[in-house]
Amino acid sequence: MKTLSTLFLLVLTIASCTTENTTSTGYVFNENGEITEPSGLRLRDIVAKKKPSGNLIVGGTTAAGLLGTKTGIILDSEFGYVTPENDFKQRTIHPDNSDTWNWEEADKWVEHVAENNQIIRVHGPIGPQCSKWTLEESRTAEELETNLEDFMTALCKRYNGKKGFEYMDVVNETVCAEGTWFGKKQGYGWQNPWVKMGYDTDKNGTPLYIKKSFEIASEHAPDMKLIYNQHADYVFNTDWDLIKQTVLYLREQGSRVDGIGMQAHFNAGWELISGQKKALENLIDWAHENDLEFHITEFSVWMRDGMSKEELAKQAATYKAVMEIMVNKSNNGVVGWNTWHIEDNTGWHKDLTPSLFDTNYVAKPAYYEIQKVLDQG
Repeated sequence: MKTLSTLFLLVLTIASCTTENTTSTGYVFNENGEITEPSGLRLRDIVAKKKPSGNLIVGGTTAAGLLGTKTGIILDSEFGYVTPENDFKQRTIHPDNSDTWNWEEADKWVEHVAENNQIIRVHGPIGPQCSKWTLEESRTAEELETNLEDFMTALCKRYNGKKGFEYMDVVNETVCAEGTWFGKKQGYGWQNPWVKMGYDTDKNGTPLYIKKSFEIASEHAPDMKLIYNQHADYVFNTDWDLIKQTVLYLREQGSRVDGIGMQAHFNAGWELISGQKKALENLIDWAHENDLEFHITEFSVWMRDGMSKEELAKQAATYKAVMEIMVNKSNNGVVGWNTWHIEDNTGWHKDLTPSLFDTNYVAKPAYYEIQKVLDQG
């Protein structure tokens, strides 16, 4: 027969295990404003502990309107590096080319990152996600050039030198997958009107809007590192060959390019496709060999077959595979990794449940895989 003290200890053990299982699997927000966090260290704390050199930057994305909400609380708790989703884009700040400028949402980040000891990447690049005014067919090359100069100059001058404002995406999605400049696309959701400004006389005919954007940023954002950002799917096609040549050309012309960024929206199981991991490693190596930082500026792992245990494990494996590459390559130069999602209630393509946390703010297996990789790294 068990003694009373033995039974008491058994009850305590069960209670302890039960409490851990119900409160440490994710973020729990109670009515009193108390917050229970997932088990283990927060991602930003692991990075600070394991990679104090700053060669590895791990971040997340949300909007200014979600700061202070549950989503914003998780962002601040987990990430020392943040990227506002749409707050710094032209379509938000300067949508109609009038004398009215909408800085309210972007300005919220100035005080926020200073208070939370974070660094920020200004995601307001010149590219297809521009204002409705620029998309009108009647716009001339001269009008577009003036509009670009006005926006980029104002953006750089307003935020350069602000505490924590360390990065800026200057251009975005400039090249199509087949290695041609992104202009009009048949049946595509948005266009790139800036190519109307014309092309340079170099062998690749570099669009003048790219050259102009980096010239402005180099002059008016001297305290921020300038990123050339590009979308990528499964296969790294000839688009990256053209971008590499363009980056080197811009430098030859006297502009500053400090890093290349890749928007990596992958399906779960990406790492199982032959050649993908090696292609990513080679791209990072090229960046470091050319004194460039490398950033995965937007990371998603789409779950297209529901949220079964098997699919969650598959998603976790992809998160793990990419983060292992990033941690390894941080030994050779600066790398940044930015998840484009916090939890599955908000964000882009939330129907594909790409986030580290589900709709109840419970951490998915992918979150704990990231924890492990960072801790081991």
